[in-house]
Formats: sequence, structure tokens, C-alpha cells
Amino acid sequence: GYAVPSRSAGNQLYVKELERIVLRDNATFRQFADLKSVQKTAIMTRVLQLVHEICVKGIHVTKRDLFYTDVKLFQDQSRSDAVLDDVSCMLGCTRSSLNVVASEKGVVVGRLSFDEDGDAIECDRQGVGGKAIPPNIDKVSNLRSDAKFVLLVEKDAAFMRLAEDRFYRRFPCIIITAKGQPDVATRLFLRKLKTDLKLPVLGLVDSDPYGLKILSVYMSGSKNMSYDSSNLVTPDIKWLGVRPSDLERFSIPEQCRLDMTPADIQTGKELLEEDFIKQNPKWVEELELMLRMKKKAEIQALSSFGFQYLSEVYLPLKLQEGDWIERRLGSAAARPGVT
Repeated sequence: GYAVPSRSAGNQLYVKELERIVLRDNATFRQFADLKSVQKTAIMTRVLQLVHEICVKGIHVTKRDLFYTDVKLFQDQSRSDAVLDDVSCMLGCTRSSLNVVASEKGVVVGRLSFDEDGDAIECDRQGVGGKAIPPNIDKVSNLRSDAKFVLLVEKDAAFMRLAEDRFYRRFPCIIITAKGQPDVATRLFLRKLKTDLKLPVLGLVDSDPYGLKILSVYMSGSKNMSYDSSNLVTPDIKWLGVRPSDLERFSIPEQCRLDMTPADIQTGKELLEEDFIKQNPKWVEELELMLRMKKKAEIQALSSFGFQYLSEVYLPLKLQEGDWIERRLGSAAARPGVT
């Protein structure tokens, strides 16, 4: 059988010193002769066989490719995906080191050049859509940039606005988005940017609990991928906006402030109980303000003042004033060279 480390919530722990979520030592044993676990054990054996074949051949495949190699056994891609994570966890390696990658999702644009499998890539010449972030980060090398910071954007719409306005020419930066929920490739790429270029990362997300959850995944990891958190997290992202306090400061119109649903409020309350949030006083302050107002707002709410308000007024003002929240200090502070 297989001894598989448990990835359940009860076996996960946020370690303040490491600034990320890690797994505890609990494991489950899947036996070949146990009717309760025989199907998962069979799927795991098949996935191990396929991963071995892929690594021996030295090729890369997507999770979708892996699923279609044995549809009858896997039945649903969620099963093969989950077992693939179990295999990575059991072997103590990253999923990308198994040569299985996710489909391209994230994009990057701005003051960045790099080599991708021998090809030179210029991210300021990729048009409004930007350059797709490579699913295989191992093929990315020789990063070069004269940017002052990385702007991490939650939404594709905000990314396109900034790309079309060539925001990175007025404020030398690299703009990156995963178009919503962070995928592994984007998280790996962001960490590589931070590690190789030593640039500060500023986060621009919706003013709602899910925007904060997305930011927290980039910063401290996700529970689903906690076994690989050391390779995926970028701990010191600065929360630039849109923050709950911005709704009053920038006089966001009432019709652009959406009522929080019961689910939103519940998610917000659950976030307040997270160790990651509790250790950042300014985050707690902003989240409590959101829950008191019971209002949320998307980045696009800024368009009520004009389509280019985001790139011509909001972000320039924020950057010039150094108006972001430092995670470690728990306070707003500017970094020399960013403004």
C-alpha cells in the first residue's frame, strides 16, 4: 500500500516564522486489499506509472492530458488531479518536478525580458493581451528588468486597462495577473520574479473577502497545495488596494458599492480568525471596516469616474503617496525607489 500524508484542514498549520501554511505529520495508509481504498490505490498506482513514463521520456504534459490517458479508470479529472497532488505530497516533491503542468492561465506584461526554452521574450512587446505565463517554470531563465516594482492584479479587465494604457511606461513596472483565483504557474512565476529580481510586489484586488483570500493565497499559500508552499508563496506582498477605506477616501459612488451577501459576511468573519490575518493589524482593521459597512466594491468601480481613472489617477496617487499596507510591519509605508 501507500502511506499518504493527509492534506485535510486538520493536518495543516500556519507557521508564523515561515510565513506560510505547512502540513503536519499525519498520514493515511491505502492498502491494495482494502475495499474502502482500492479504487484510490489503483488510481495512485496508475498515476505513478504515468509520471514515471513522462519523467523517463523527459517531456511535459498537462493535467488534462494525464486524465485522458485512462478515462475509464479516472472517470473524472478531479480524481486524477487529487491523486496527482497526493503523489507529489507522498514523494515530497513539487508537482512541476513530476513534469505535469496546468494549462496556461496567467499573463504578464511590462518591463521584463526573459529566455523561455532558448527563445528571447520581450514582455513590453506583447500587445494588450500580454505574454502567457509559461506552465513549465523550469524553462524560464535569465530574467532581465529595469522595473521598480511588480503590480499583481486580480482581474483580467484591470490588467487589460493597464496594459492598453501602457501604464508600465510611466511607472516602470511588471504587471501580472492570474485572471482570478491564483494558479500554480502564476504563483511560481511571481515567486521567481521576486527571488531573481528582488523587486517589491504590490497587490491590487477587489475590496471584498474573496479579493483578500486571493491575496492571502499568493502570500501564505493555499490549503490544497500546502505540501508545496515553500515553492509557491511570496510572503511580503504589499496591499495597495482596493481597500475598504478607499471607498470613502476616493468617494466611490453608492451605486458602485455592492451589498455584501450573507456568504460574503461569513467569509469575512472566517478570514478574521485566520492566523495570517490576525498577525497583520492593518489587515484586521480594513476587514473589520468592510464588515461594519457591509459593502464591497470591485476594481472596476473606479471606472465610474472615467475609464482611465485607474491608470491616470488612482494608482499614480497611491504610488506617489506610498499608500499600501506592509504585511510584516502591519502599517502603511513607502519603499524607496518604488515611487
